[in-house]
Amino acid sequence: MMFEKVLIANRGEIALRIHRACREMGIRTVAVHSTADNDAMHVRLADEAVCIGPPSARDSYLNKAAILSAASITGADAIHPGYGFLSENADFAQMVEEHGFVFIGPTPDHIRMMGDKITAKQAVKDAGIPVVPGSDGSVDTEETALEVAAGIGYPVLIKATAGGGGKGMKVARNADELVESWKLARNEAKAAFGNADVYMEKYLGHPRHIEMQILADNYGAVVHLGERDCSLQRKHQKVLEEAPSPALNADQRARIGKIACDAIAKLGYRNAGTIEFLYENGEFYFIEMNTRLQVEHPITEAITGIDLVREQIRIAAGAPLGYTQADVRFAGHALECRVNAEDPQTFVPCPGRIEGYHAPGGLGVRVDSGLYSGYRIPPHYDSMIAKLIVFGNTRNEALMRLRRALGEYVIEGVKTTLPLHNRLVQDADFVNGDYDIHWLEKFVAQHS
Repeated sequence: MMFEKVLIANRGEIALRIHRACREMGIRTVAVHSTADNDAMHVRLADEAVCIGPPSARDSYLNKAAILSAASITGADAIHPGYGFLSENADFAQMVEEHGFVFIGPTPDHIRMMGDKITAKQAVKDAGIPVVPGSDGSVDTEETALEVAAGIGYPVLIKATAGGGGKGMKVARNADELVESWKLARNEAKAAFGNADVYMEKYLGHPRHIEMQILADNYGAVVHLGERDCSLQRKHQKVLEEAPSPALNADQRARIGKIACDAIAKLGYRNAGTIEFLYENGEFYFIEMNTRLQVEHPITEAITGIDLVREQIRIAAGAPLGYTQADVRFAGHALECRVNAEDPQTFVPCPGRIEGYHAPGGLGVRVDSGLYSGYRIPPHYDSMIAKLIVFGNTRNEALMRLRRALGEYVIEGVKTTLPLHNRLVQDADFVNGDYDIHWLEKFVAQHS
């Protein structure tokens, strides 16, 4: 039986995205929101809205009890967590199920498994996915750090086991740097995640960040929906993504796709998930698995014609995928720009009132955003305010369309990163698809 009512435990463009998918499926929606989001677009459009707390995310969007209470009083059948906030919180997923609701995502056990990077790395390694050479577990002493580094060779990357967003991550190019970097990484990890454990991997010099989108139902069927190239990053935060990757051919895509699907099947995973890799010299190395919807999911939708949020909901309701890998068709090229309310030079957040707004349109152009003229961007949350997605039959067509769409996009009243994207899409290296995960940092430094 399909759900009658879904509570959306998120905000901003992703809450609106989930609402739209539900509405097209004939499902009523409940928006939960903080007092800072009283006038948010997803709150306006939802069938019901429940205020769950003050502006602080800790007291609202991270308040498990308030969200569950809202689901109870509105009679929701299921909860969709979106991305961020509680989307990868295994305890929350477990609480959702224990209170009689359906969590639209994977099982709590799989969220927990992939949430610890050491456990995740071992699990996928056992399932047949290649991993970056590194420590077998956490590196708890200076002596162990030096021993592991000597075994895998410098440079090495020290990473927080509970990490994310680049926190608790340090590079050491020799033994002298290693001890200090190890200490700094542990201190950062403790401050950011309450867990000082770190592990170590071989540092790859010029890799690309490639991720595979997978879908798995409750009956053992697994498909992949191709890869996304997310190499354009600043401080480990993605800025622009494209699908397919200009670095891969059909054979490479099929090879890593099969490896990913086989591993997911062995793990018994269900719902949507993304396996992230570093790709260098024709080889893939596992980084992590995200057990949720990705920000950049629209570019996969563009090249496959498959609505990922709809599929998440169908799978959670017990429906089979209803198609095989052979049925999945890849066509064209898609690019996504993340538009942030930030100074395009300093990247300092710039919340405030939208004085004027005009979204681009036309063939092959999609904008995922909750912005409107008069809306006030609150200062309490992530600064991403929109996603501009374009599709073309070829990469060049998509790129030309993106340039045109960026030229049409008007956001007045706050500073945004639109000027950065306008510069980026004119650069010869980007036009040629010749970049790696370090390229954007250098590009930004040259234009600052």
